[in-house]
Amino acid sequence: MEQVIVFQTDPSRYRHWRVEYEGPVANLYMDVDEDAGLFDGYKLKLNSYDLGVDIELADIVQRMRFEHPEVKVVVMRSGKDKVFCAGANIRMLGGASHAHKVNFCKFTNETRNAFEVAEEESGQKYVAAVQGSCAGGGYELALACNHIILTNDSSSSVALPEVPLLAVLPGTGWLTRVTDKRRVRRDLADVFCAMEEGVRGQRAVDWRLVDEIVPNSKFDDAVAELLGDPKTHIYICGLRGMEEGVEHAFRNIAESVGLPWEATRDAMREDGRYHVETY
Repeated sequence: MEQVIVFQTDPSRYRHWRVEYEGPVANLYMDVDEDAGLFDGYKLKLNSYDLGVDIELADIVQRMRFEHPEVKVVVMRSGKDKVFCAGANIRMLGGASHAHKVNFCKFTNETRNAFEVAEEESGQKYVAAVQGSCAGGGYELALACNHIILTNDSSSSVALPEVPLLAVLPGTGWLTRVTDKRRVRRDLADVFCAMEEGVRGQRAVDWRLVDEIVPNSKFDDAVAELLGDPKTHIYICGLRGMEEGVEHAFRNIAESVGLPWEATRDAMREDGRYHVETY
């Protein structure tokens, strides 16, 4: 790991993140390319990250503040199924020099601090929408946000397993954010940090590890409510051929609550509130 690391990047070069801007709301998707690690010798599986992933994130946060000041809420979510983020890549850390590990932790900590600075200085609030496993550095990403929403199902949890699994204390923020920012009771924080399986559901709310839980069973109802809201804007971008699936999903949801999908879609499109782009 003696190659020169370039910290400058731009949206045209992102491999691990994508951003969708919709007026005052920006959806920030973490969709790490497992074959695009900064160095050889490891794969970035399960949305794990290395310095290259964080270089892109740092660029996004700064561009959000200064190029998109209209954004007031940033919703961070996963682009992968049943996993939010597995944290820092262990194989990357295992092959790194001590100096690289130290600087990696310093850089990632500063990036998470930038979330909080964005709220204080620019009024941009970050919300973590957690679906799936959120462990280690993944939970540290969520902790840096202003609000954490956790899906209430068997596959979604928050965890800090570094102590029981690796016998290490990470240096990128959770040691202070769990107790000082989220005001988790210190005895519960001790138990939480010793549980490799993490915490899910109502217990996560009761322990102040997340702000709210949303059951999967209510997801369609929430989408249906948004479809009927005249303030709702829909923007979907993806591969050519996905249009039929999008139409089918929205039709099922709309008709489940008595909304005629074609009429609803056409009205939204006429108002400039419905966009589907494929390439």
